[in-house]
Amino acid sequence: MTNDAQKKHVRSYIKRDGAQERAYSPAVITQGGKIVWLAGQTVVDDEHGNSLAGNFSGQAWEIFSRIAKTLDQAGGTLADIVTMTVSITDSRFGDQFTKIRKEIFGDNFPASALITVVGLAKPEMLIEVQAIAVVD
Repeated sequence: MTNDAQKKHVRSYIKRDGAQERAYSPAVITQGGKIVWLAGQTVVDDEHGNSLAGNFSGQAWEIFSRIAKTLDQAGGTLADIVTMTVSITDSRFGDQFTKIRKEIFGDNFPASALITVVGLAKPEMLIEVQAIAVVD
């Protein structure tokens, strides 16, 4: 008989060609692990205080850097993200975001929603990422 401490965290991805091209999975199935609910992250400055206003890629990378640090504190990594909701202020940023997501996740992508919004908390914010991760 296996107790809870011995159970393995299992994750599988449902993949479809169109979804893989856009760097998301239609579904991620998990069993075991603990759920980490990550608050929406936005940035206007990098970790050194340099402005990222108007720099979509810079903001996206900095957001994922901060999410990675939070997940590390929870015992996980970016690869543990199973779903995310991403808000962008201009639909033309979609292709840039897809490229960044491919670099971060390889080909095991979280389930995801990408939403174009009129604005975020501050006008210079171009992207917000909220996520849920399942970690061992």
